[in-house]
Amino acid sequence: MIPSTLRITLIAAVICYFIIILYFLKQRALNLKYTLLWLLAGAVMGILVIVPELLTAIIHIFGIQDNMNGLFIFCIGFIIMILLSLTSIASRQNRKIRTLTQELAILDKRLRELETVVGEYKGADR
Repeated sequence: MIPSTLRITLIAAVICYFIIILYFLKQRALNLKYTLLWLLAGAVMGILVIVPELLTAIIHIFGIQDNMNGLFIFCIGFIIMILLSLTSIASRQNRKIRTLTQELAILDKRLRELETVVGEYKGADR
């Protein structure tokens, strides 16, 4: 059982967490599709703070004896899930940047070729 003062503090922390996430979304510091993962994390935290017996039941289903060990295992698993998601996003962005850089180099080369042709054409008119 969680003491009432700790539960109130944790509920306030989860509310602050949601406010920060929504502030980042409003300031466009986070895209909506990436914000959903953080909102999911906040929802899970909120549910576990409001109904801590749920965590105990889930931990015992997995056969974990100590509640703190179970909490740490689930936290580490959730962090790994978030890190994998962010790594996937970074990899996708890296591919897009590489493609854009290659397209820009091709366009730059074409522009220089056109400038050379136009310069030769103007030189022939004189």
